[in-house]
Amino acid sequence: MILRAVVALVIVTGAATACATVQTMPGVENPARARQNWILKCQGCHRADATGTAATAPAMAGQISRFLSVPAGRDYLARVPGVATAALNDVELAELLNWSLLRFDPVHLPADFQPYTSAEVGKLRGSPLRTDAMEIRARIMVDLEKRSGPSTPGQEQVERLQR
Repeated sequence: MILRAVVALVIVTGAATACATVQTMPGVENPARARQNWILKCQGCHRADATGTAATAPAMAGQISRFLSVPAGRDYLARVPGVATAALNDVELAELLNWSLLRFDPVHLPADFQPYTSAEVGKLRGSPLRTDAMEIRARIMVDLEKRSGPSTPGQEQVERLQR
């Protein structure tokens, strides 16, 4: 009897945790897997806190979700070479994109945010940006600055993300 109660409690707790995860991170079925993929596929260039460096990769902390506010931005995030060619299947890549947006820039996430889906990612990564990635990013950054000002995160936001 006690064993059944413990098993039932574990099942209910697990289900509640799974539901909380889905509500907390839309489009991220497995946050631990997404974090692991970040560590293995992204962190080397973008750094653990997503602040990047001028010599390796652009900062994402406090900025990445802003890309969703301009028409070309959403496509760009899934087509940039390091993303589109990542050795992940479409499900894992969509999950990683959603996790990155929610983890490193929840402040700028649009109120009507629609998580990336595996079908969308599969389609977008089928036409990766190559030599034109920097030019497209520059145009997107100009568009973002026109809409809301410079995209450099404040020190306070970077420190909060590092916690």
